[in-house]
Amino acid sequence: MIETDGLGVFLGLDVGKSTHHGHGLTPAGKKVFDKPLPNSEPKLRAVFDKLRDKFGTVLVIVDQPASIGALPLAVARDAGCQVAYLPGLAMRRIADLYPGEAKTDAKDAAVIADAARTMPHTLRSLELTDEITAELTVLVGFDQDLAAEATRTSNRIRGLLTQFHPSLERVLGPRLDHQAVTWLLERHGSPAALRKAGRRRLVELIRPKAPRMAAQLIDDVFDALDEQTVVVPGTGTLDIVVPSLARSLAAVHEQRRALETRINELLEAHPLFPVLTSLPGVGVRTAAVLLVTVGDGSAFPSAAHLASYAGLAPATKSSGTSIHGEHAPRSGNRQLKRAMFLSAFAALHDAASRTYYDRCRARGKTHTQALLRLARHRISALFAMLRDGTFYEPRTPDDVELAA
Repeated sequence: MIETDGLGVFLGLDVGKSTHHGHGLTPAGKKVFDKPLPNSEPKLRAVFDKLRDKFGTVLVIVDQPASIGALPLAVARDAGCQVAYLPGLAMRRIADLYPGEAKTDAKDAAVIADAARTMPHTLRSLELTDEITAELTVLVGFDQDLAAEATRTSNRIRGLLTQFHPSLERVLGPRLDHQAVTWLLERHGSPAALRKAGRRRLVELIRPKAPRMAAQLIDDVFDALDEQTVVVPGTGTLDIVVPSLARSLAAVHEQRRALETRINELLEAHPLFPVLTSLPGVGVRTAAVLLVTVGDGSAFPSAAHLASYAGLAPATKSSGTSIHGEHAPRSGNRQLKRAMFLSAFAALHDAASRTYYDRCRARGKTHTQALLRLARHRISALFAMLRDGTFYEPRTPDDVELAA
């Protein structure tokens, strides 16, 4: 929770690309500032300095701490102001309590300032990030954009193959992440092109990229080609579209590999990297997400708070005698929630994690419900590791108990 004692002004900023709108309130609720602010250091610094000189300590609150909100936060810190973040979802819910249906920058800034003044528990602190974390934030965001692009392109290729040759899609679709497959489709994008190239030639061509799977892959491809003798109208367009998509997919994969190398270099320089990766199922990309979203964990007073932030704290819906049971809430940091869920799935090879998962299944939980419970269980372990700076210590299966 943000400490608001001794503050002179609550300055809410509705941030924008070129101009922010600022609304300043004293602790008594008196309006002392309500103007647009250009997104430039001299203009921002002048306002911060003027308010600080006249009223004392200034708390600057934003609804977007990254991207367009990065400069005002950096200037505010340098000018000696305190900074805080009002999450967008909380801000919109609070805005519904104010009269009027209009949504303007001025109103949003006023809501942010008044929420900080009257409901400081809704604010989140913004610790000054180190250079490594700042770089990781940008790189992780870019990597996630590339992952989304890879998924989109893969789905497009699989959709085309399914439309014109379903048997071929069943062979190549699940293997599109492999360099040999994208390389093959770059050069031979249609069933006719694959047949024309010939079995023996294709094996020799892809063997350098896939020594162990080359022969089996091409055998599977030609078995799939033999399953379909009819040519679906429009199949000839695959020679144009699929190679282009395959090149795009290969380029995205190459960018992600280069990015992973850079992310790994940054992580190796961070003292918490070996702590995070000692947790089963946590690799380079997951560790980067954890550092970006959780940091050293000091912003969370307990594991329960961290679980709530991640959207992994079970919630019960009940009305009268109707109780719908526990489920994971839809709120929370989606980036962190996804990372914890996927790492829980990857950790099923760990004896303690697998035992916990199996016991959840034995109690009637579905696969997804059991993984969510395991992810919540691992949040507690992660919190303790960050708090104490210690590595993960696996417990024997007999010691693993289900959370209540």
